[in-house]
Amino acid sequence: MTSAGMQLGQRDLAEAQRVVNAVASSFAAKVVGQGHLRESMLVALLAGGHLLIESVPGLAKTTAARVVAESIDGEFRRIQCTPDLLPSDIIGTQIYEAATNSFVTQLGPVHANIVLLDEINRSSAKTQSAMLEAMEERQTTIAGVQYPMPRPFLVIATQNPVDQEGTYPLSEAQTDRFMLKELVSYPSVDDEVEVIARMDAGVFDPDRPAPPVVGVADIRRAQEVTRAVHMAPDLVRYASTLVSVTRHPDEHLPAQLARLVEYGASPRATIAFCRTARAMAVLRGRNHVVPEDIARLAHRVLRHRFILGFQAASERVTPDVIVDAVLRAVPVP
Repeated sequence: MTSAGMQLGQRDLAEAQRVVNAVASSFAAKVVGQGHLRESMLVALLAGGHLLIESVPGLAKTTAARVVAESIDGEFRRIQCTPDLLPSDIIGTQIYEAATNSFVTQLGPVHANIVLLDEINRSSAKTQSAMLEAMEERQTTIAGVQYPMPRPFLVIATQNPVDQEGTYPLSEAQTDRFMLKELVSYPSVDDEVEVIARMDAGVFDPDRPAPPVVGVADIRRAQEVTRAVHMAPDLVRYASTLVSVTRHPDEHLPAQLARLVEYGASPRATIAFCRTARAMAVLRGRNHVVPEDIARLAHRVLRHRFILGFQAASERVTPDVIVDAVLRAVPVP
Protein backbone atom coordinates (compact mmCIF):
# COMPACT_ATOMS: atom_id res chain seq x y z
CA MET A 1 0.00 0.00 0.00
CA THR A 2 1.31 3.47 -0.83
CA SER A 3 1.86 6.14 1.81
CA ALA A 4 -1.06 8.13 0.34
CA GLY A 5 -3.25 5.05 0.64
CA MET A 6 -2.19 4.57 4.26
CA GLN A 7 -3.01 8.22 5.01
CA LEU A 8 -6.43 7.79 3.44
CA GLY A 9 -6.97 4.68 5.54
CA GLN A 10 -6.04 6.53 8.70
CA ARG A 11 -8.49 9.30 7.88
CA ASP A 12 -11.23 6.76 7.32
CA LEU A 13 -10.39 5.06 10.61
CA ALA A 14 -10.39 8.37 12.45
CA GLU A 15 -13.79 9.25 10.99
CA ALA A 16 -15.21 5.87 12.01
CA GLN A 17 -13.89 6.44 15.52
CA ARG A 18 -15.51 9.87 15.61
CA VAL A 19 -18.85 8.30 14.78
CA VAL A 20 -18.67 5.59 17.42
CA ASN A 21 -17.32 8.01 20.04
CA ALA A 22 -20.28 10.30 19.41
CA VAL A 23 -22.71 7.43 19.95
CA ALA A 24 -20.76 6.27 23.02
CA SER A 25 -20.89 9.77 24.54
CA SER A 26 -24.63 9.95 23.96
CA PHE A 27 -24.98 6.56 25.67
CA ALA A 28 -22.89 7.62 28.68
CA ALA A 29 -24.97 10.78 29.12
CA LYS A 30 -28.13 8.76 29.78
CA VAL A 31 -27.01 5.30 30.94
CA VAL A 32 -24.98 5.01 34.13
CA GLY A 33 -22.14 2.49 33.99
CA GLN A 34 -22.80 -0.52 31.72
CA GLY A 35 -19.56 0.01 29.79
CA HIS A 36 -19.57 -3.61 28.65
CA LEU A 37 -23.07 -3.25 27.23
CA ARG A 38 -22.09 -0.01 25.49
CA GLU A 39 -19.16 -1.78 23.87
CA SER A 40 -21.38 -4.65 22.67
CA MET A 41 -23.86 -2.23 21.13
CA LEU A 42 -21.14 -0.34 19.29
CA VAL A 43 -19.54 -3.58 18.05
CA ALA A 44 -22.90 -4.85 16.77
CA LEU A 45 -23.56 -1.52 15.07
CA LEU A 46 -20.18 -1.48 13.31
CA ALA A 47 -20.26 -5.16 12.39
CA GLY A 48 -23.80 -4.98 11.01
CA GLY A 49 -25.06 -7.71 13.33
CA HIS A 50 -27.79 -8.10 15.92
CA LEU A 51 -27.58 -8.03 19.71
CA LEU A 52 -29.42 -10.06 22.33
CA ILE A 53 -29.44 -8.63 25.87
CA GLU A 54 -30.44 -10.72 28.87
CA SER A 55 -31.06 -9.70 32.46
CA VAL A 56 -33.78 -9.57 35.07
CA PRO A 57 -36.30 -6.72 34.60
CA GLY A 58 -35.44 -3.20 35.59
CA LEU A 59 -31.75 -3.00 34.63
CA ALA A 60 -32.13 -0.42 31.85
CA LYS A 61 -31.94 -2.80 28.89
CA THR A 62 -34.69 -0.92 27.07
CA THR A 63 -33.27 2.46 28.02
CA ALA A 64 -29.85 1.53 26.68
CA ALA A 65 -31.26 0.34 23.37
CA ARG A 66 -33.43 3.44 23.02
CA VAL A 67 -30.51 5.79 23.73
CA VAL A 68 -28.39 4.22 20.99
CA ALA A 69 -31.30 4.44 18.58
CA GLU A 70 -31.99 8.07 19.43
CA SER A 71 -28.33 8.99 18.87
CA ILE A 72 -28.65 7.98 15.20
CA ASP A 73 -30.73 10.08 12.84
CA GLY A 74 -32.52 7.07 11.45
CA GLU A 75 -35.85 5.34 11.84
CA PHE A 76 -36.43 3.62 15.18
CA ARG A 77 -39.22 1.24 16.15
CA ARG A 78 -39.95 -0.47 19.45
CA ILE A 79 -41.95 -3.70 19.53
CA GLN A 80 -43.24 -4.87 22.90
CA CYS A 81 -43.42 -8.64 22.68
CA THR A 82 -46.40 -10.28 24.34
CA PRO A 83 -47.98 -13.76 24.02
CA ASP A 84 -50.74 -12.44 21.74
CA LEU A 85 -48.37 -10.69 19.31
CA LEU A 86 -48.80 -11.97 15.74
CA PRO A 87 -46.18 -12.27 12.97
CA SER A 88 -48.11 -9.74 10.89
CA ASP A 89 -47.77 -7.26 13.77
CA ILE A 90 -44.01 -7.35 13.13
CA ILE A 91 -43.41 -7.80 9.41
CA GLY A 92 -46.64 -6.24 8.07
CA THR A 93 -49.61 -7.44 6.08
CA GLN A 94 -51.98 -6.61 3.27
CA ILE A 95 -55.11 -4.64 4.08
CA TYR A 96 -58.20 -4.05 1.98
CA GLU A 97 -58.73 -0.47 0.84
CA ALA A 98 -62.38 0.12 0.05
CA ALA A 99 -61.74 3.37 -1.84
CA THR A 100 -59.69 1.61 -4.51
CA ASN A 101 -61.28 -1.84 -4.14
CA SER A 102 -57.81 -3.38 -3.80
CA PHE A 103 -55.34 -4.67 -1.29
CA VAL A 104 -52.38 -2.53 -0.25
CA THR A 105 -49.29 -3.59 1.67
CA GLN A 106 -48.72 -2.07 5.06
CA LEU A 107 -45.16 -2.65 6.24
CA GLY A 108 -44.66 -3.56 9.87
CA PRO A 109 -42.42 -1.89 12.45
CA VAL A 110 -39.50 -4.20 11.66
CA HIS A 111 -38.83 -2.05 8.59
CA ALA A 112 -36.63 0.47 10.39
CA ASN A 113 -32.94 1.17 10.87
CA ILE A 114 -32.95 0.14 14.52
CA VAL A 115 -35.58 -2.21 15.90
CA LEU A 116 -35.98 -2.88 19.61
CA LEU A 117 -37.69 -6.18 20.39
CA ASP A 118 -38.53 -5.76 24.04
CA GLU A 119 -38.83 -9.00 26.03
CA ILE A 120 -38.60 -11.12 22.92
CA ASN A 121 -39.01 -14.36 24.85
CA ARG A 122 -42.48 -13.36 26.01
CA SER A 123 -43.77 -13.82 22.46
CA SER A 124 -44.72 -17.18 21.02
CA ALA A 125 -42.41 -19.31 18.90
CA LYS A 126 -44.49 -18.52 15.80
CA THR A 127 -44.03 -14.80 16.32
CA GLN A 128 -40.32 -15.18 17.09
CA SER A 129 -39.87 -17.04 13.81
CA ALA A 130 -41.27 -14.06 11.91
CA MET A 131 -37.96 -12.30 12.58
CA LEU A 132 -35.76 -15.00 11.02
CA GLU A 133 -35.97 -13.79 7.42
CA ALA A 134 -35.65 -10.15 8.42
CA MET A 135 -32.55 -10.74 10.54
CA GLU A 136 -30.73 -13.09 8.16
CA GLU A 137 -31.76 -12.07 4.65
CA ARG A 138 -32.44 -8.42 5.53
CA GLN A 139 -35.85 -8.59 3.89
CA THR A 140 -39.43 -9.66 4.52
CA THR A 141 -41.87 -11.38 2.21
CA ILE A 142 -45.50 -10.27 2.20
CA ALA A 143 -47.94 -11.86 -0.24
CA GLY A 144 -45.04 -13.16 -2.33
CA VAL A 145 -43.35 -9.75 -2.64
CA GLN A 146 -39.95 -9.12 -1.05
CA TYR A 147 -39.33 -5.87 0.81
CA PRO A 148 -35.70 -5.07 1.67
CA MET A 149 -34.66 -3.62 5.01
CA PRO A 150 -33.09 -0.17 5.20
CA ARG A 151 -29.37 0.17 5.80
CA PRO A 152 -28.11 0.09 8.44
CA PHE A 153 -30.41 -2.48 10.02
CA LEU A 154 -29.85 -3.45 13.65
CA VAL A 155 -32.09 -5.57 15.86
CA ILE A 156 -31.59 -5.16 19.59
CA ALA A 157 -33.63 -7.73 21.50
CA THR A 158 -34.02 -7.92 25.25
CA GLN A 159 -35.05 -11.02 27.12
CA ASN A 160 -35.67 -12.05 30.69
CA PRO A 161 -34.08 -15.22 32.11
CA VAL A 162 -35.93 -18.27 30.78
CA ASP A 163 -36.88 -19.49 34.24
CA GLN A 164 -39.11 -16.47 34.81
CA GLU A 165 -42.87 -16.81 34.53
CA GLY A 166 -44.42 -16.21 31.11
CA THR A 167 -41.29 -16.69 29.01
CA TYR A 168 -40.78 -18.89 25.95
CA PRO A 169 -37.24 -20.12 25.27
CA LEU A 170 -35.83 -18.87 21.97
CA SER A 171 -35.17 -21.56 19.39
CA GLU A 172 -31.60 -22.40 18.41
CA ALA A 173 -32.23 -20.99 14.93
CA GLN A 174 -33.36 -17.71 16.46
CA THR A 175 -30.50 -17.25 18.93
CA ASP A 176 -27.91 -18.19 16.29
CA ARG A 177 -28.93 -15.14 14.27
CA PHE A 178 -27.86 -12.81 17.04
CA MET A 179 -24.23 -11.90 16.50
CA LEU A 180 -23.67 -11.20 20.22
CA LYS A 181 -25.37 -11.99 23.49
CA GLU A 182 -24.76 -9.64 26.39
CA LEU A 183 -25.58 -10.33 30.04
CA VAL A 184 -26.43 -7.30 32.18
CA SER A 185 -25.83 -7.48 35.92
CA TYR A 186 -27.04 -5.34 38.81
CA PRO A 187 -25.47 -1.89 39.15
CA SER A 188 -23.13 -1.00 41.97
CA VAL A 189 -24.33 1.17 44.85
CA ASP A 190 -22.46 4.18 43.46
CA ASP A 191 -24.01 3.70 40.02
CA GLU A 192 -27.48 3.38 41.51
CA VAL A 193 -26.99 6.60 43.48
CA GLU A 194 -25.94 8.32 40.25
CA VAL A 195 -29.11 7.06 38.53
CA ILE A 196 -31.24 8.75 41.18
CA ALA A 197 -29.21 11.95 40.87
CA ARG A 198 -29.78 12.03 37.10
CA MET A 199 -33.48 11.34 37.57
CA ASP A 200 -33.73 14.27 39.98
CA ALA A 201 -31.88 16.44 37.44
CA GLY A 202 -34.44 15.56 34.76
CA VAL A 203 -32.02 13.70 32.48
CA PHE A 204 -34.62 11.02 31.76
CA ASP A 205 -37.59 13.34 31.24
CA PRO A 206 -39.44 12.39 28.04
CA ASP A 207 -39.70 16.06 27.02
CA ARG A 208 -35.89 16.33 26.97
CA PRO A 209 -34.87 13.88 24.24
CA ALA A 210 -31.24 13.92 23.16
CA PRO A 211 -30.76 15.08 19.56
CA PRO A 212 -29.18 12.65 17.08
CA VAL A 213 -25.38 12.91 16.96
CA VAL A 214 -24.73 10.95 13.74
CA GLY A 215 -26.66 10.07 10.60
CA VAL A 216 -27.31 6.76 8.89
CA ALA A 217 -24.80 7.68 6.18
CA ASP A 218 -22.14 8.05 8.89
CA ILE A 219 -22.95 4.57 10.19
CA ARG A 220 -22.79 3.06 6.70
CA ARG A 221 -19.35 4.58 6.12
CA ALA A 222 -18.14 3.34 9.50
CA GLN A 223 -19.36 -0.14 8.62
CA GLU A 224 -17.42 -0.01 5.35
CA VAL A 225 -14.27 0.96 7.25
CA THR A 226 -14.85 -1.95 9.64
CA ARG A 227 -15.08 -4.44 6.79
CA ALA A 228 -11.73 -3.17 5.48
CA VAL A 229 -9.86 -3.86 8.74
CA HIS A 230 -7.12 -6.45 8.20
CA MET A 231 -7.48 -9.84 9.89
CA ALA A 232 -4.52 -12.17 9.41
CA PRO A 233 -5.21 -15.77 8.29
CA ASP A 234 -3.78 -17.22 11.52
CA LEU A 235 -6.32 -15.17 13.49
CA VAL A 236 -9.16 -16.45 11.32
CA ARG A 237 -7.89 -19.97 12.07
CA TYR A 238 -7.73 -19.10 15.79
CA ALA A 239 -11.38 -18.04 15.75
CA SER A 240 -12.38 -21.14 13.78
CA THR A 241 -10.49 -23.38 16.20
CA LEU A 242 -12.33 -21.88 19.17
CA VAL A 243 -15.61 -22.71 17.49
CA SER A 244 -14.41 -26.20 16.57
CA VAL A 245 -13.62 -27.00 20.21
CA THR A 246 -17.31 -26.58 21.07
CA ARG A 247 -18.13 -29.21 18.44
CA HIS A 248 -15.56 -31.72 19.68
CA PRO A 249 -15.39 -31.06 23.42
CA ASP A 250 -14.26 -34.63 24.23
CA GLU A 251 -10.99 -33.99 22.42
CA HIS A 252 -10.14 -30.67 24.06
CA LEU A 253 -12.02 -29.98 27.30
CA PRO A 254 -11.85 -31.66 30.73
CA ALA A 255 -14.16 -34.67 30.88
CA GLN A 256 -16.40 -33.16 33.56
CA LEU A 257 -17.15 -30.23 31.24
CA ALA A 258 -17.08 -32.01 27.88
CA ARG A 259 -19.94 -34.32 28.87
CA LEU A 260 -22.21 -31.30 29.43
CA VAL A 261 -22.00 -30.04 25.84
CA GLU A 262 -24.61 -31.58 23.55
CA TYR A 263 -24.18 -29.51 20.38
CA GLY A 264 -21.44 -27.14 19.28
CA ALA A 265 -21.61 -23.73 17.63
CA SER A 266 -22.43 -23.30 13.95
CA PRO A 267 -20.27 -21.61 11.28
CA ARG A 268 -22.16 -18.41 12.07
CA ALA A 269 -19.99 -18.24 15.20
CA THR A 270 -16.79 -18.05 13.14
CA ILE A 271 -18.36 -15.43 10.89
CA ALA A 272 -19.40 -13.46 13.97
CA PHE A 273 -15.88 -13.68 15.39
CA CYS A 274 -14.33 -12.28 12.21
CA ARG A 275 -16.83 -9.46 11.83
CA THR A 276 -16.93 -8.39 15.47
CA ALA A 277 -13.15 -8.62 15.92
CA ARG A 278 -12.76 -6.10 13.11
CA ALA A 279 -15.27 -3.84 14.86
CA MET A 280 -13.38 -4.19 18.13
CA ALA A 281 -10.19 -3.15 16.34
CA VAL A 282 -11.93 0.01 15.10
CA LEU A 283 -13.06 0.81 18.65
CA ARG A 284 -9.44 0.46 19.75
CA GLY A 285 -8.18 2.70 16.91
CA ARG A 286 -6.39 -0.05 14.98
CA ASN A 287 -6.57 -1.04 11.31
CA HIS A 288 -5.83 -4.67 12.12
CA VAL A 289 -7.14 -7.38 14.44
CA VAL A 290 -5.09 -8.77 17.33
CA PRO A 291 -5.75 -11.99 19.30
CA GLU A 292 -7.04 -9.99 22.29
CA ASP A 293 -9.95 -8.74 20.16
CA ILE A 294 -11.12 -12.30 19.58
CA ALA A 295 -10.62 -13.40 23.17
CA ARG A 296 -12.47 -10.34 24.50
CA LEU A 297 -15.49 -11.21 22.36
CA ALA A 298 -15.47 -14.98 22.94
CA HIS A 299 -18.14 -15.08 25.64
CA ARG A 300 -20.47 -12.76 23.76
CA VAL A 301 -20.08 -14.68 20.50
CA LEU A 302 -20.29 -18.23 21.87
CA ARG A 303 -22.44 -18.25 25.03
CA HIS A 304 -25.74 -18.58 23.11
CA ARG A 305 -24.57 -20.79 20.24
CA PHE A 306 -23.80 -24.17 21.79
CA ILE A 307 -26.30 -26.33 23.63
CA LEU A 308 -25.79 -27.63 27.15
CA GLY A 309 -27.61 -30.66 28.49
CA PHE A 310 -29.95 -30.78 31.47
CA GLN A 311 -27.10 -31.95 33.67
CA ALA A 312 -25.35 -28.63 33.22
CA ALA A 313 -28.35 -26.82 34.70
CA SER A 314 -28.53 -29.24 37.61
CA GLU A 315 -24.82 -28.68 38.32
CA ARG A 316 -25.17 -24.89 37.83
CA VAL A 317 -22.64 -24.85 35.03
CA THR A 318 -23.23 -21.84 32.77
CA PRO A 319 -22.16 -21.42 29.14
CA ASP A 320 -19.52 -18.92 30.27
CA VAL A 321 -17.76 -21.67 32.24
CA ILE A 322 -17.48 -23.69 29.03
CA VAL A 323 -16.22 -20.66 27.08
CA ASP A 324 -13.52 -20.13 29.70
CA ALA A 325 -12.41 -23.72 29.19
CA VAL A 326 -12.46 -23.28 25.41
CA LEU A 327 -10.18 -20.25 25.64
CA ARG A 328 -7.75 -22.19 27.84
CA ALA A 329 -7.73 -25.13 25.43
CA VAL A 330 -6.68 -23.17 22.31
CA PRO A 331 -3.17 -21.67 22.11
CA VAL A 332 -3.08 -17.96 21.25
CA PRO A 333 -1.29 -17.34 17.94
